[in-house]
Amino acid sequence: MASVSDVKVEFDPKNMPFRRLGPSGLRVPVFSLGGWLTLGGTVIGDPVKDIMKVAFDNGINMFDTAEAYAKGQSELEMGRVIKELGLRRTDLIITTKLFWGLRTGPNDGGLSRKHIVEGTKECLERLGLDYVDVIFAHRPDVSVPMEEIVRAFNWVIEKGWAFYWATSEWSAYEIEEAQHVATKLGLQGPIAEQCQHNMFHRERPEKEYRPLYKKYQLGTTVFSALASGLLTGKYNAGIPEGTRFSTHSNFFKGTVDSLQKEEGLIKIRKVNELNVLAEQELGCTITHLALAWVAKNPNTSTVILGASKPEQVLDNLKALDVIPKLTPEMMDKIEAILQNQPAAPATFGRPALDVNGRQ
Repeated sequence: MASVSDVKVEFDPKNMPFRRLGPSGLRVPVFSLGGWLTLGGTVIGDPVKDIMKVAFDNGINMFDTAEAYAKGQSELEMGRVIKELGLRRTDLIITTKLFWGLRTGPNDGGLSRKHIVEGTKECLERLGLDYVDVIFAHRPDVSVPMEEIVRAFNWVIEKGWAFYWATSEWSAYEIEEAQHVATKLGLQGPIAEQCQHNMFHRERPEKEYRPLYKKYQLGTTVFSALASGLLTGKYNAGIPEGTRFSTHSNFFKGTVDSLQKEEGLIKIRKVNELNVLAEQELGCTITHLALAWVAKNPNTSTVILGASKPEQVLDNLKALDVIPKLTPEMMDKIEAILQNQPAAPATFGRPALDVNGRQ
């Protein structure tokens, strides 16, 4: 973390839009950069710096990582780059996540108070920072009482090690329970949910969480907006060398196998149709369309990009120009191709309310 005298780069948001992270006052860029599978994993050393610098120079000041990413190496790489680039800490939004620890002891993972407190301290040490902006519970832990989890994250906040806490891949029921406990205790509940959301994965973010958006103004920090690359079209004719499905073949084996079955072939057909729509009517690639489509959702606070090369960051940011083009008519055309929009809650015959009034 650069001191005032060590700051080498001034942050310029360029044309990057910013949104509130859930109900909080924290403003986050519509597109952020994450380290899952890449930074500290398949990408190490100077290439990490190149990627993060290009992101920062183009308005991305939010960087997401986790204790489990590359067994702590992602945090180490990000922390090193922040220092070497001379970035001002107040210009940055740094988020990390706890659940899978780096060791195998009975208390080296999960969401006990012990691991939340000790794990946070270790994350900060690897990052070389005094605090992170948001600390995420990387998964729910059914073996720990919710009150213990809520109290522990709030203790971390009171210590000044984080400003907010959030969840990742929690069910709506679990998020609701955390909010109830926090309210009962007069403590801070989770402000965001880091979930998978893309054109082929919609039920949870668009249906299950729907009441939470309205009740708690929950925001999402979306990962896998490109369905691990499926929505780029690169897998339409097989698995190219050097791609995510190739370099992490064991992790994605189930997904790769599914592409040879009817469900996977239907997805590939839809990808081809979306690609035609993107090129002919929007003047962009399906990658830009898929990213813009997720960003268009009003409950999306930020879309986390993954990149193994600086050029990928620059290309992905072209999605910013596509968002305004996603008119209601265009969204209808996309839905006609996808045909997987989650059903609205049942009304059991009740007539619709006036669209101009409170719903």
